[in-house]
Amino acid sequence: MKILSVSSLVIPEVKVVRFGRFADHRGYFTEHFRHGDFQTHPALAFLRDVQFVQCNESLSRPGTLRGLHFQWNPYVGKLVRAVAGRLVDLVLDIRLGSPTLGKILAYDLPAAPERDFADWIWVPPGFAHGTLFPHGPEVSVIEYFCTGQYNPACEASISPLAPDIDWSLCVPALQREFAAVVAAGPLITDKDRGGFTVAGWVDDPRSEEFRVSASASSASLLRSGSGGGALQQAGG
Repeated sequence: MKILSVSSLVIPEVKVVRFGRFADHRGYFTEHFRHGDFQTHPALAFLRDVQFVQCNESLSRPGTLRGLHFQWNPYVGKLVRAVAGRLVDLVLDIRLGSPTLGKILAYDLPAAPERDFADWIWVPPGFAHGTLFPHGPEVSVIEYFCTGQYNPACEASISPLAPDIDWSLCVPALQREFAAVVAAGPLITDKDRGGFTVAGWVDDPRSEEFRVSASASSASLLRSGSGGGALQQAGG
Protein backbone atom coordinates (compact mmCIF):
# COMPACT_ATOMS: atom_id res chain seq x y z
CA MET A 1 0.00 0.00 0.00
CA LYS A 2 1.46 3.36 -1.02
CA ILE A 3 0.62 5.68 1.90
CA LEU A 4 1.28 9.26 0.86
CA SER A 5 0.26 11.17 3.98
CA VAL A 6 -1.69 10.99 7.22
CA SER A 7 -3.25 14.21 8.47
CA SER A 8 -5.53 15.38 11.26
CA LEU A 9 -8.66 17.42 10.70
CA VAL A 10 -9.73 20.33 12.87
CA ILE A 11 -10.86 17.81 15.49
CA PRO A 12 -7.50 16.00 15.68
CA GLU A 13 -8.81 12.53 16.47
CA VAL A 14 -10.39 12.46 13.00
CA LYS A 15 -7.74 11.53 10.44
CA VAL A 16 -7.33 11.40 6.67
CA VAL A 17 -5.13 8.67 5.19
CA ARG A 18 -4.09 9.45 1.61
CA PHE A 19 -2.87 6.58 -0.56
CA GLY A 20 -1.48 6.42 -4.08
CA ARG A 21 -2.87 5.06 -7.32
CA PHE A 22 -0.76 3.70 -10.17
CA ALA A 23 -2.21 5.03 -13.42
CA ASP A 24 -1.52 4.36 -17.08
CA HIS A 25 -3.39 4.49 -20.38
CA ARG A 26 -5.71 1.67 -19.24
CA GLY A 27 -6.85 3.30 -16.01
CA TYR A 28 -5.35 2.76 -12.56
CA PHE A 29 -4.55 0.15 -9.92
CA THR A 30 -4.45 0.81 -6.20
CA GLU A 31 -3.94 -1.18 -3.06
CA HIS A 32 -6.28 0.67 -0.73
CA PHE A 33 -5.76 -1.47 2.37
CA ARG A 34 -2.99 -3.66 3.68
CA HIS A 35 -3.17 -4.88 7.24
CA GLY A 36 0.59 -4.95 7.72
CA ASP A 37 1.00 -1.33 6.68
CA PHE A 38 -1.76 -0.23 9.02
CA GLN A 39 0.02 -2.02 11.86
CA THR A 40 3.57 -0.80 11.17
CA HIS A 41 3.45 2.59 9.41
CA PRO A 42 4.81 5.19 11.89
CA ALA A 43 2.08 7.73 11.04
CA LEU A 44 -0.69 5.17 11.68
CA ALA A 45 0.12 4.44 15.32
CA PHE A 46 -3.47 5.39 16.24
CA LEU A 47 -4.65 2.32 14.28
CA ARG A 48 -2.00 -0.08 15.55
CA ASP A 49 -4.29 -2.08 17.82
CA VAL A 50 -7.40 -1.67 15.68
CA GLN A 51 -9.05 -4.73 14.17
CA PHE A 52 -11.56 -4.28 11.37
CA VAL A 53 -14.26 -6.95 11.63
CA GLN A 54 -16.96 -5.82 9.19
CA CYS A 55 -16.94 -4.13 5.79
CA ASN A 56 -20.01 -2.34 4.38
CA GLU A 57 -20.90 -0.81 1.01
CA SER A 58 -23.74 1.55 0.21
CA LEU A 59 -25.09 3.23 -2.91
CA SER A 60 -26.78 6.63 -2.67
CA ARG A 61 -28.63 8.81 -5.13
CA PRO A 62 -27.80 12.52 -5.43
CA GLY A 63 -29.42 14.50 -2.64
CA THR A 64 -29.20 11.67 -0.09
CA LEU A 65 -28.49 12.45 3.56
CA ARG A 66 -27.67 9.67 6.04
CA GLY A 67 -26.81 9.68 9.76
CA LEU A 68 -25.69 10.73 12.20
CA HIS A 69 -25.13 7.21 13.54
CA PHE A 70 -23.13 5.75 16.43
CA GLN A 71 -22.93 2.55 18.45
CA TRP A 72 -21.61 1.16 21.71
CA ASN A 73 -21.27 -2.43 22.95
CA PRO A 74 -19.20 -2.79 20.91
CA TYR A 75 -17.88 0.65 20.10
CA VAL A 76 -17.38 1.15 16.36
CA GLY A 77 -14.74 3.15 14.54
CA LYS A 78 -15.13 3.54 10.78
CA LEU A 79 -12.65 3.87 7.93
CA VAL A 80 -14.56 5.38 5.00
CA ARG A 81 -13.81 6.00 1.33
CA ALA A 82 -15.69 6.85 -1.85
CA VAL A 83 -15.64 4.17 -4.55
CA ALA A 84 -17.72 6.08 -7.11
CA GLY A 85 -19.30 9.51 -7.24
CA ARG A 86 -18.80 11.95 -4.39
CA LEU A 87 -19.28 11.85 -0.63
CA VAL A 88 -19.20 14.65 1.91
CA ASP A 89 -18.43 12.91 5.19
CA LEU A 90 -20.00 14.32 8.35
CA VAL A 91 -18.47 13.76 11.79
CA LEU A 92 -20.09 15.02 15.02
CA ASP A 93 -18.33 14.88 18.40
CA ILE A 94 -20.59 13.22 21.01
CA ARG A 95 -17.98 12.69 23.73
CA LEU A 96 -19.07 14.04 27.09
CA GLY A 97 -16.18 16.02 28.50
CA SER A 98 -14.80 16.93 25.07
CA PRO A 99 -14.18 20.60 24.27
CA THR A 100 -15.73 20.00 20.84
CA LEU A 101 -18.86 18.20 22.05
CA GLY A 102 -21.74 19.02 19.68
CA LYS A 103 -19.47 20.39 16.94
CA ILE A 104 -19.56 18.89 13.45
CA LEU A 105 -17.01 18.83 10.66
CA ALA A 106 -17.30 17.88 7.00
CA TYR A 107 -14.73 16.42 4.63
CA ASP A 108 -15.04 16.22 0.85
CA LEU A 109 -14.37 12.70 -0.47
CA PRO A 110 -14.80 12.47 -4.25
CA ALA A 111 -13.92 9.18 -5.91
CA ALA A 112 -12.15 11.27 -8.61
CA PRO A 113 -10.69 8.41 -10.69
CA GLU A 114 -8.56 10.87 -12.65
CA ARG A 115 -6.43 11.62 -9.57
CA ASP A 116 -3.28 9.71 -8.70
CA PHE A 117 -4.39 9.44 -5.07
CA ALA A 118 -7.48 8.77 -2.95
CA ASP A 119 -8.41 9.22 0.71
CA TRP A 120 -9.71 7.25 3.63
CA ILE A 121 -11.27 9.17 6.53
CA TRP A 122 -10.97 7.63 9.99
CA VAL A 123 -13.96 8.27 12.26
CA PRO A 124 -13.11 6.92 15.73
CA PRO A 125 -15.56 5.85 18.44
CA GLY A 126 -17.06 8.81 20.25
CA PHE A 127 -18.25 10.45 17.06
CA ALA A 128 -21.58 10.27 15.24
CA HIS A 129 -21.09 9.60 11.54
CA GLY A 130 -23.15 10.79 8.59
CA THR A 131 -22.90 11.04 4.83
CA LEU A 132 -24.10 13.71 2.42
CA PHE A 133 -24.31 13.12 -1.33
CA PRO A 134 -24.68 16.49 -3.08
CA HIS A 135 -26.74 16.95 -6.19
CA GLY A 136 -24.90 15.86 -9.31
CA PRO A 137 -25.14 13.63 -12.37
CA GLU A 138 -24.28 10.28 -10.81
CA VAL A 139 -24.99 7.92 -7.96
CA SER A 140 -22.28 7.43 -5.35
CA VAL A 141 -20.89 4.24 -3.84
CA ILE A 142 -18.96 4.20 -0.58
CA GLU A 143 -17.14 1.50 1.35
CA TYR A 144 -16.38 1.51 5.05
CA PHE A 145 -14.52 -0.83 7.37
CA CYS A 146 -15.85 -1.16 10.93
CA THR A 147 -14.06 -2.07 14.15
CA GLY A 148 -17.18 -3.68 15.64
CA GLN A 149 -20.05 -5.75 14.35
CA TYR A 150 -23.44 -4.10 14.05
CA ASN A 151 -25.57 -4.32 17.19
CA PRO A 152 -29.06 -2.79 16.73
CA ALA A 153 -29.69 -2.98 20.48
CA CYS A 154 -26.91 -0.47 21.19
CA GLU A 155 -27.19 2.09 18.41
CA ALA A 156 -28.62 5.59 18.30
CA SER A 157 -28.50 8.62 16.06
CA ILE A 158 -28.58 12.39 16.14
CA SER A 159 -30.60 13.93 13.36
CA PRO A 160 -28.40 15.73 10.84
CA LEU A 161 -31.19 18.33 10.79
CA ALA A 162 -30.96 18.98 14.55
CA PRO A 163 -30.98 22.75 15.12
CA ASP A 164 -28.45 22.63 17.95
CA ILE A 165 -25.57 21.11 15.95
CA ASP A 166 -22.63 23.54 16.05
CA TRP A 167 -21.31 24.10 12.50
CA SER A 168 -18.59 26.59 13.45
CA LEU A 169 -15.73 24.16 12.62
CA CYS A 170 -17.15 23.13 9.26
CA VAL A 171 -15.66 24.27 5.95
CA PRO A 172 -18.12 27.00 4.83
CA ALA A 173 -18.41 25.75 1.25
CA LEU A 174 -19.36 22.26 2.46
CA GLN A 175 -21.86 23.70 4.93
CA ARG A 176 -23.46 25.59 2.04
CA GLU A 177 -23.73 22.36 0.05
CA PHE A 178 -25.40 20.71 3.03
CA ALA A 179 -27.85 23.62 3.30
CA ALA A 180 -28.63 23.39 -0.42
CA VAL A 181 -29.51 19.70 -0.17
CA VAL A 182 -31.68 20.35 2.88
CA ALA A 183 -33.45 23.28 1.19
CA ALA A 184 -34.23 21.12 -1.86
CA GLY A 185 -35.63 18.31 0.28
CA PRO A 186 -33.09 15.59 1.11
CA LEU A 187 -33.58 11.89 0.54
CA ILE A 188 -33.58 10.84 4.21
CA THR A 189 -35.28 8.13 6.23
CA ASP A 190 -37.84 8.94 8.88
CA LYS A 191 -35.56 7.24 11.40
CA ASP A 192 -32.64 9.55 10.60
CA ARG A 193 -34.84 12.64 10.43
CA GLY A 194 -36.30 11.80 13.83
CA GLY A 195 -32.99 11.22 15.61
CA PHE A 196 -31.98 12.98 18.80
CA THR A 197 -30.99 16.60 19.05
CA VAL A 198 -27.55 17.10 20.59
CA ALA A 199 -29.14 18.27 23.85
CA GLY A 200 -31.59 15.39 23.82
CA TRP A 201 -28.79 12.86 23.48
CA VAL A 202 -26.66 14.50 26.18
CA ASP A 203 -29.65 14.24 28.54
CA ASP A 204 -30.08 10.55 27.75
CA PRO A 205 -28.36 8.29 30.34
CA ARG A 206 -26.78 6.25 27.55
CA SER A 207 -24.64 9.23 26.57
CA GLU A 208 -22.41 8.29 29.52
CA GLU A 209 -21.11 5.48 27.31
CA PHE A 210 -19.08 8.16 25.53
CA ARG A 211 -17.64 10.14 28.43
CA VAL A 212 -13.94 10.96 28.27
CA SER A 213 -11.61 12.99 30.44
CA ALA A 214 -8.83 15.30 29.31
CA SER A 215 -6.33 12.42 29.54
CA ALA A 216 -8.45 9.98 27.53
CA SER A 217 -8.63 9.45 23.79
CA SER A 218 -11.09 7.85 21.43
CA ALA A 219 -8.69 4.95 21.11
CA SER A 220 -9.58 4.11 24.71
CA LEU A 221 -13.08 3.24 23.54
CA LEU A 222 -11.71 0.68 21.11
CA ARG A 223 -9.52 -0.95 23.74
CA SER A 224 -12.21 -0.93 26.42
CA GLY A 225 -14.57 -3.13 24.43
CA SER A 226 -18.13 -2.58 25.65
CA GLY A 227 -19.62 -0.70 28.51
CA GLY A 228 -19.19 2.77 29.97
CA GLY A 229 -17.39 1.50 33.08
CA ALA A 230 -14.36 0.43 31.08
CA LEU A 231 -14.32 3.78 29.30
CA GLN A 232 -14.42 5.72 32.54
CA GLN A 233 -11.51 3.69 33.84
CA ALA A 234 -9.53 4.25 30.65
CA GLY A 235 -10.11 7.96 30.97
CA GLY A 236 -8.86 8.12 34.53
